[in-house]
Amino acid sequence: MQGPLASLKVLDFSTLLPGPFASLLLADMGAEVLRIESPTRPDLLRILPPHDHGVSAGHAYLNRNKRSLALDLKQPQALAVIEALLADHDILLEQFRPGVMERLGLGYEALKAINPRLIYVSITGYGQTGPYRDRAGHDINYLALAGLASHTGRADSGPLPLGFQAADIAGGSLHGVIGLLAAVIARQQTGQGQHLDVSMTDCVFSLNALAGAGYLACGVAPGFEEQMLNGGSFYDYYRTRDGRWMSVGSLEPAFMQALCEALGRTELAAHGLSPDLGQQQTLKQALRAEFEKHDFADLQRLFAAIDACVEPVLSLEEALQHPQLQAREVVAQVPRGDGTHQAQMACPLKFSDGLPAPRHVGAQVGEHTDQVLGELGFSVERIAELRRSGVVL
Repeated sequence: MQGPLASLKVLDFSTLLPGPFASLLLADMGAEVLRIESPTRPDLLRILPPHDHGVSAGHAYLNRNKRSLALDLKQPQALAVIEALLADHDILLEQFRPGVMERLGLGYEALKAINPRLIYVSITGYGQTGPYRDRAGHDINYLALAGLASHTGRADSGPLPLGFQAADIAGGSLHGVIGLLAAVIARQQTGQGQHLDVSMTDCVFSLNALAGAGYLACGVAPGFEEQMLNGGSFYDYYRTRDGRWMSVGSLEPAFMQALCEALGRTELAAHGLSPDLGQQQTLKQALRAEFEKHDFADLQRLFAAIDACVEPVLSLEEALQHPQLQAREVVAQVPRGDGTHQAQMACPLKFSDGLPAPRHVGAQVGEHTDQVLGELGFSVERIAELRRSGVVL
């Protein structure tokens, strides 16, 4: 079976998380993704624990379905390999700091001259322009500078480090894929590619959806636990008697009524339906007291039978056992090279025509070097010479 992106051939120069997560989505949807990796400085993700069968589980997941070509981009002979690849690989993904690809002779303008249809996607922390273009950063820094951390946390303890990389994935990976596919559609009309500049800081700034709209239009600056959805209302997490947590999102009247009835406190519903934050805090204190009267398992059973937007906070182990996630088949068994399989998170996108089965976990550095160069017409002798010269691994 071919996926919906089977016509796309992608050169992936990225490392760590943002680029590889983007190209994982493309590969899962059928695109042919070729990772261009350094033979001397492997992706740090390869050593990130935990390890399974001696391989980083994160690397094995993020790089499944992709081939690996180990190529030393600092050597002049590497350019001939890239030029040959550009004959039919007309999408390129990179996340070096601005200027690095240009210094290697692989900037957009240089490669566009070889293939005008090239779609060139650059994912960086701060973008290709601006005073921070060359500055180092990580997920937590982008969230901080984009204003998101200033209203995501508790009034008495400040910003919260998130349990996932929001700027890397929601900012870099997902926006990168959206922009890339939009450029593919535009190319179908014009025949021309283009350069896509994806700044993770820009993209997560746009995720200040309600808070940012309110500030720009009305001058209302969000703060910790001051808005309806950031802890300023009853919309929050509540500790149970045995130290677990329940999530409460009963915003609509019917759900609020169902919540209060389930707890035997129907009189509280009026507070929940009021926009006054004082009444919201009164309700919040009452809900805290009610939830702390019950054990987690009892509340989980109670609200499983009630449509009130109240759900348990599950561990990853518990989430995998939940009937909803099991019904959605969120786990895939992905082949290793030795005939065994590794359990991985499946592609979450569901197509009526289906997706191809996962082909393999993340490849070894340069695992497909000979195969790829052979497809490009390089002779066995020339491949051996490139290997002796340290151009390929």
